[in-house]
Amino acid sequence: MDGLLNRWVAYQRERFPLAAHIPLVAAFSASAVCFSSLVRGHVAAPSAAALFVAFVTSLLFFLQLRIADEFKDREEDARFRPYRPVPRGLVTLGELAWVGTVAGVVQLLLALWLHPSLVWLLILTWVYLALMTREFFAARWLKAHPVLYMTSHMLILPLVDLYATACDWRVAGLSDPPVGLSWFLIVSFLNGIVVEIGRKTRAAADEERGVETYSALWGRQGAVCGWLLAVLLTGTAAWQASVRIGTRAPTAAMLLLLAIACGIVARRFLRTATPGSGKWLETMAGVWTVVMYIGLGAAPLAFTLWRSVR
Repeated sequence: MDGLLNRWVAYQRERFPLAAHIPLVAAFSASAVCFSSLVRGHVAAPSAAALFVAFVTSLLFFLQLRIADEFKDREEDARFRPYRPVPRGLVTLGELAWVGTVAGVVQLLLALWLHPSLVWLLILTWVYLALMTREFFAARWLKAHPVLYMTSHMLILPLVDLYATACDWRVAGLSDPPVGLSWFLIVSFLNGIVVEIGRKTRAAADEERGVETYSALWGRQGAVCGWLLAVLLTGTAAWQASVRIGTRAPTAAMLLLLAIACGIVARRFLRTATPGSGKWLETMAGVWTVVMYIGLGAAPLAFTLWRSVR
């Protein structure tokens, strides 16, 4: 039993580090619930049940995404990345399939407990995840078009976010998402691109044979420009989302500070590009995403509630 536990702890540490995922998913899911409440004009603390289901289900979605990656990348990993857990035999694909299935059962039970109508959104996300695992039956064509490949995979994030927001609006009795919610879903999609380019932009010394990074595809400068463009687009969508909940001024200030920080990190990476320096972009992408979500959902609702009881 100790050996089994140690194997999964090692897998978690290498491929799904909870210390990194939990804060990000907590900000993602809580702010989805809070933004949904604000945009439909309901200023009240979200229920613990809604927050719990949104968080756990979202975290399990991201775990299932990681497991899906293990399946679709198994041949490349065996050839180019034998140090990863599956090729070196730490865990098997069969074991991962069981973990993904158990995660799905937990998601289903939580949906039935909170509001049975959530099951349809759950199934929709599962179907898209299954298509992603099969590379939409066009793996060779997609990999020949990196931007389309990234876009097709990032589209699952608005679906996960739609489910998280539905833990508020669907439970509240709405049959359709509230007007204005679409901007928050666009933010989720674009934040995914910020994180994706940030984690796959590396210094030349860190590039690996067989690993398709954006710095290898576009060059370091091209990858950084793409990352900054994604930051700019995400900021624009976030400001549009803030307009829908009446927080445009504080959101603009937050976005300006975050954009300056991103610019400083990008400039530092281009000027030095020492081994390991790509982590600067990855870390900044994570900070950008967490602060963005908190600033759009949880913080405005908390502030509004605090002001109402003064």
